[in-house]
Amino acid sequence: MSRSRDVWLRRFPVTAGAGAPIGGGAECEVVCFPHAGGSASSWRPLALALSPAVDVAAVQYPGRHDRLREAPVEDLHRLADLIAEALGPSDGRPRALLGHSMGASLAYEVAVRLARLPGGEPDLLVVSGRRAPAAARWRDRHVPLGDAELVERVKRLGGTDSAVFDEPELLELVLPALRGDYLALASYEDTAGRPLTCPVVGLTGDRDPEASVEEVEAWGEHTSGAFRTRVFTGGHFFLDDHTEEVAALVRDLLPARAGRVGRARPSTNVPG
Repeated sequence: MSRSRDVWLRRFPVTAGAGAPIGGGAECEVVCFPHAGGSASSWRPLALALSPAVDVAAVQYPGRHDRLREAPVEDLHRLADLIAEALGPSDGRPRALLGHSMGASLAYEVAVRLARLPGGEPDLLVVSGRRAPAAARWRDRHVPLGDAELVERVKRLGGTDSAVFDEPELLELVLPALRGDYLALASYEDTAGRPLTCPVVGLTGDRDPEASVEEVEAWGEHTSGAFRTRVFTGGHFFLDDHTEEVAALVRDLLPARAGRVGRARPSTNVPG
């Protein structure tokens, strides 16, 4: 697979009012990682909410949309290696990595790899709708290999257009990527310990069956920097209803290089 950023990252044709499209001139960069079975387009609402100050780039995994002909990567560490290689260190602007569900685990592993490069560690990691690795190990081993079971699991979580399940041809296109993502999660063993020094923020919904507040708070064990949680109303895809609030949170916390998040260890649980 190509190492080019253009292969892995998608930006959206958002504009700053009547001005030119935003992008390289933005003050900060946020790299977003989709959920299992998701695609880069799921982050377009956040890109709109963050413009024009923040340049949002969403990762496009193989096996979906314009990369449909590519085989899904069924190893989360291999996927993290490829994405980290494509990203490289920041261009000098503050950078955050933000992942939801499976994307949170992937964002964490990419952050770990970038932290090994001079000046590569992101200024902020946001993990959303995902149990911390220690809490996730025993819950992600079962892979629903049958189509019906896989579809039922995705339906329970919500967040996927119901039209996908009603159109056999469309469902046939998305199932390989979805199954590949679940296989990647089933074999995933996290990079343990506290390999990060950057601030980490954990987000979850108060009715999320996939990530309780306690399980999200355990992400604090993976950084020596500041950690805090934010709890929103909603289920697993609470982000869909709180885009503006998440955008405000990212805008407020991203300048970590200037110390606005701080390095205090206590976790702060702020109701949404």
